[in-house]
Order: sequence, then C-alpha cells, then structure tokens
Amino acid sequence: MANPKQRHTHHRRDRARKQYDVELVNTQECPKCKARILSHRICPTCGTYKGKEMISTTPKLKAEKTKKTA
Repeated sequence: MANPKQRHTHHRRDRARKQYDVELVNTQECPKCKARILSHRICPTCGTYKGKEMISTTPKLKAEKTKKTA
C-alpha cells in the first residue's frame, strides 16, 4: 500500500478543503408580493418579472379544470 513520502502542510490541506465550501444562495425580495426569490427569475407566488406579469396566477385556470372533470 502506498504511503506519502512527505507530510502535506496545513496551508496545502486547507487550500484543498476550501474547494468543498458551500456558497449561500443569492435571494432577493419580490417588489410586488415581498416573497424571497432567486435573482433573474420569475416570482413563483405572483408570476411577475421586473414589474411585468409573465405568468397568470388567477383562479380562472383552476375553474376551467374543475368544469372539464365534472
């Protein structure tokens, strides 16, 4: 079995361990509904992006689905 010829320094060990560091997710507050969202993405709660509505979140879609099944 192979053994190391020389001991690794503390700096070299710590520098290698730094690569496993976990970064925090950068979230921002939605200006319309104040929910926490990822930056540069549509808000999942209100469906807006940069102040414009991109996804309709009205209950109209839910009403149409119940009519079709009934």
